[in-house]
Amino acid sequence: MCFPTEGRDQEKKMSNLHILITNDDGIYAEGLQQLSQALFEEKKNYRLSICAPDRERSAVGHAITMHRPLRVDKVNFMHNQELCGYSVNGTPSDSVKLAVEAILEERPDLVISGINRGSNLGTDVLYSGTVSAAVEGLIMGIPSIAVSLTGQGESKNYIDAARYICSIIPLLMKGDFPEKTLLNINIPVNTEKIRGTRVTGLGVRRYRNTFERRVDPRGMSYYWLAGELVEDDPEDEDSDTKAIRDNYISITPIHYNLTNREAIKLLKTLLE
Repeated sequence: MCFPTEGRDQEKKMSNLHILITNDDGIYAEGLQQLSQALFEEKKNYRLSICAPDRERSAVGHAITMHRPLRVDKVNFMHNQELCGYSVNGTPSDSVKLAVEAILEERPDLVISGINRGSNLGTDVLYSGTVSAAVEGLIMGIPSIAVSLTGQGESKNYIDAARYICSIIPLLMKGDFPEKTLLNINIPVNTEKIRGTRVTGLGVRRYRNTFERRVDPRGMSYYWLAGELVEDDPEDEDSDTKAIRDNYISITPIHYNLTNREAIKLLKTLLE
């Protein structure tokens, strides 16, 4: 099962829960630091491991490093000398794989990726390093959560988001949960005006006028990825994008099996 069953001793499990924290904004990003500190201060006495890229690696998707060596450095956080982690000169997915398979002495019980600076909604999850790190945990059979704050917030917003994650971990870990499924959680950046929580599906996001052409001082053309966001599901009450527009926390269950089962039946019929 993805999450422990009710038959286990819940209190003992929670007090000994080993959590691996990662992200794609880099190990020094405020979201990771505030989440780590909040979990450290929890009365549950979680065991924390931190492993994340040494710099920002946003929008790298599920890339892994194959053609150069990965290097790991131990990091101590100035705000809390009892917290330490590992920085990796690779991608978010590298960080999770390396932590679980090479660095940590014990396998984690839960992977949390975040708190990301900016949303990971709809079809953008396919590009997201934050979500991909959680997917990597899931592929390795570890329950995983991706967490994003939907804008560039202040410290208080990250603290509020971290406290929310702390509050739901016991709820998520106490019962059965679908196998091979991660939770993609987006929290409105204006945390003071949050109206509640919605369980959602992925919306549809695309970008208009994606590339801006520019000319460098030597007269050579180059392109800058930009674009105007277009959401194609404004009336879909069940979408994550609609939930965030309405100032709700969005929780979307995601799995990595992209097989279109209906298309299998159709293709079999066509090829007979």
